[in-house]
Amino acid sequence: MTSPAGHRNSPIDASVPRHHQLIVSLFGLYARQHGGALPVATIILLMHDIGVESAGTRSSISRLKKRGVIDSVQVQGRSGYALAPSVIETFAEGDERIFRPRRANAEDQWLLATFTVPETHRNIRHKIRSSLIRMGFGSVTPGLWIAPGHLKDEVVAYFTRRDLNEYLEFFMANHVGDADIVKNVASWWDLRALNALYLDFLENNRGLLTSWKQQDELGATPEADSRAFADYLVLVTQWRRLPYSDPGLPSKYLPEQWNAFEAEELFQQLHVILAPRAERHASQAIDNQMPVG
Repeated sequence: MTSPAGHRNSPIDASVPRHHQLIVSLFGLYARQHGGALPVATIILLMHDIGVESAGTRSSISRLKKRGVIDSVQVQGRSGYALAPSVIETFAEGDERIFRPRRANAEDQWLLATFTVPETHRNIRHKIRSSLIRMGFGSVTPGLWIAPGHLKDEVVAYFTRRDLNEYLEFFMANHVGDADIVKNVASWWDLRALNALYLDFLENNRGLLTSWKQQDELGATPEADSRAFADYLVLVTQWRRLPYSDPGLPSKYLPEQWNAFEAEELFQQLHVILAPRAERHASQAIDNQMPVG
């Protein structure tokens, strides 16, 4: 739900992601363009634009540091944080999925994955399974996983960086025979749940597009840029999980009412309107190194 100006009512709104998720998006969108690091004061300032208090921001920063997502650094003599080297490449790959998602054709090959892990390494088995799901694989059987072939390079790089390739075997394959591929695809992936996620995104953001189309006619102002920054950071944080949940299956194999198509169009329309305003606001705050009282 949005206000007439296009800004979401408050971070209490159920559509607003958690604070640490917003900070991850903040680093992904803006820190890499400004040397890779942000002063603590600037993070607090920008999160305040979304209605997050200083204590909430500091708590989320601490959580991300413990998880190894960000590291403590000095930024021009001030305390700050930068993305950990281990996640920088993951963020770069994420740009492709988030802003330029691909969809396979029915004639394309499939990527198959199978893995063998000793019984004594159950934690590694769980890690591989959760990683396969995160990368968009569906489960054919407990020991065989499948994804569109265009994910091959991204998938192999992902598991190589995590030193898990020794447990996995990957194959490129074509579908042959008379099996009902549409029925099988629906059993390999939870398409109903994914479609519901897209519908949720649409319901949260259709009004946002209407509001910003009206706002856009009034021209650029610092206040509008601040609202655009807040809305865009939330928007990207809501959206970025969807291209990972969605492997980009051929449209021929998807349900007739597949909400992803409308959701992708809505995201791109909002991206065009909000991204330049948000970038202007964030860059000004970062470049000015504005202090927080």
